[in-house]
Amino acid sequence: MSVTVDGDKSGLVPVRVRRILHGPRPEKVPALVGTACTLVGLIDIAAGVFPRFRASRMHAVAEVLPGTLGPLSAALSLSAGVLLLLLAHGLKRHKRRAWRAAVVLLPLGGLAQFVWRHSVLGGLLSLALLALLLRHRSEFAALPDPRSRWRALANFVVMGAGSIALGLVIVSAHPGRVVGSPSLTDRLEHVLFGLFGVEGPVGYTKGVDWTVGYSLGALGMLTALTTIYLAFRPEHPAARLTDDDEARLRGLLDQHGGRDSLGHFALRRDKGVVFSPSGKAAVTYRVVSGVMLASGDPIGDVEAWPGAIERFMDEAKAHSWTPAVMGCSETGGQVWTRETGLDALELGDEAVVDVADFSLSGRAMRNVRQMVKRIERNGYTTQVRRVADLDEAELAQVRRAAAAWRGTDTERGFSMALGRIGAPGDGDAVIATAHKADEDGTDSPYGDLKAIIHFVPWGRDGMSLELMRRDRSADPGMNELLIVAALHASPGLGIARVSLNFAMFRSALARGEKIGAGPVLRVWRGLLVFLSRWFQIESLYKFNAKFRPRWEPRFVVYRTSRDLPRIGFAAMQAEGFVNLSLPRPFTRRRPAPAPRPCAHIVPAAVEREVRAA
Repeated sequence: MSVTVDGDKSGLVPVRVRRILHGPRPEKVPALVGTACTLVGLIDIAAGVFPRFRASRMHAVAEVLPGTLGPLSAALSLSAGVLLLLLAHGLKRHKRRAWRAAVVLLPLGGLAQFVWRHSVLGGLLSLALLALLLRHRSEFAALPDPRSRWRALANFVVMGAGSIALGLVIVSAHPGRVVGSPSLTDRLEHVLFGLFGVEGPVGYTKGVDWTVGYSLGALGMLTALTTIYLAFRPEHPAARLTDDDEARLRGLLDQHGGRDSLGHFALRRDKGVVFSPSGKAAVTYRVVSGVMLASGDPIGDVEAWPGAIERFMDEAKAHSWTPAVMGCSETGGQVWTRETGLDALELGDEAVVDVADFSLSGRAMRNVRQMVKRIERNGYTTQVRRVADLDEAELAQVRRAAAAWRGTDTERGFSMALGRIGAPGDGDAVIATAHKADEDGTDSPYGDLKAIIHFVPWGRDGMSLELMRRDRSADPGMNELLIVAALHASPGLGIARVSLNFAMFRSALARGEKIGAGPVLRVWRGLLVFLSRWFQIESLYKFNAKFRPRWEPRFVVYRTSRDLPRIGFAAMQAEGFVNLSLPRPFTRRRPAPAPRPCAHIVPAAVEREVRAA
């Protein structure tokens, strides 16, 4: 069996060979080295913290060494152990810089153990790991991750807390040499002074104060040096779309954009992109917590997808990132798994409404029909237009309202959110707005605007829901009103199909509530309903089901099952539901939660309206 590969000179590459080249390779050596590095680091720390043996075979040699060499060796062993612990994760991820640092630290730690504790075994373990690193140096060639100087402050906080905790162990590790009975406060004060190289209130006999002092000073210096290094090292910002990249992607979308409803979201400015050798296909991605996360299907000609996927996998391998794809279609999942050897798992379903088949008549649409008529009787009107038809003043008003009605400090969304309205080149997007003048005569900063729904293009005859925002004072049902208005206006705009929200685990919820569902499926559905209290999984499914859509399955593509928790956490970070950035104390707090963009999780306004219905 063979497939045509974009960029391959022969034109044919067996699938088995491609899987060998780009499939998940065994990573036993880096994993083993990382685990061994952790073990050696702990041994170095223990060797530096706890008192050395009173007698050993090397004791006679140690007697002729300078008196301060022992305490200095203890501090060096402690520092090397801490740094090796920090490097272990980088070694497991094949990082070249972690390998270089470990090659320098291992002999230093082994030498320090030999001088301080006269331990031949500790030195041999360090040398054995060093030999293993040198033997497999070709395995450690991964490039650095995207990084910023925020890591410096995070390092200072983590290293500072760890140094204080380890310092308390050091101060208490010599109970027979302590003068008096110092309290916990005295010991903590001694640690804090010692980290700055100043003698504290705790006293020791027989020279132990030198060992404790050097060890605490080494921890303090280590915290300071690593923080300074992280603060002043060159930044490696995450990949972003350039103007040239965006122009090339728009060209691909003009030709092949109708294939995937998520295609237009590839134009997010916070995504990187890799193109196939011919330039006829591309994969956009973002790197989050070491996961190279793509979304939707590749952009462009299906025949050129393998070339773009190959470039994606090469980039992931070069940086030792975990490759993953969120929300690809069934066709996309088949190509990804065939070309890479990765696995696919159904994640949920996308609700797609065919405009020609949509109608408010019939018993099934009674709830939506009644809600829409009730809102219209209350005086609300709607407008559905292309973004290009809005003048600058109205577009600016829509942008201000959308920003003010957002319920979070950061824009949420990744795979089904664009993050902007009315940018150059987005004139084909569609905006549906709801209007009503305030009855009390007060002047709203947004005029009579009460709700907004934004759609992005899906080829030439479709559109995909990107954003739902509403004024909290508006009546419930704004989203139903605007979706119905958009569907009714679609024929006049040349729109034949509309993609709504993505419902996670929709099939499990639907099958689990039917008669005859098995016990496992019922338990799984019960768990999803329970989780819906926080993530509103069931509510989003029911909201989408109101419009009688057809359901298109979406998949997550991953390397191994043990990567799924990491991929899920990275996806939540990318979507904006988990924020690991440092707090900004001077950021203005928003007074009340408002609707969120429709990126996999139902907006708060939708949840209220679902419950009301």
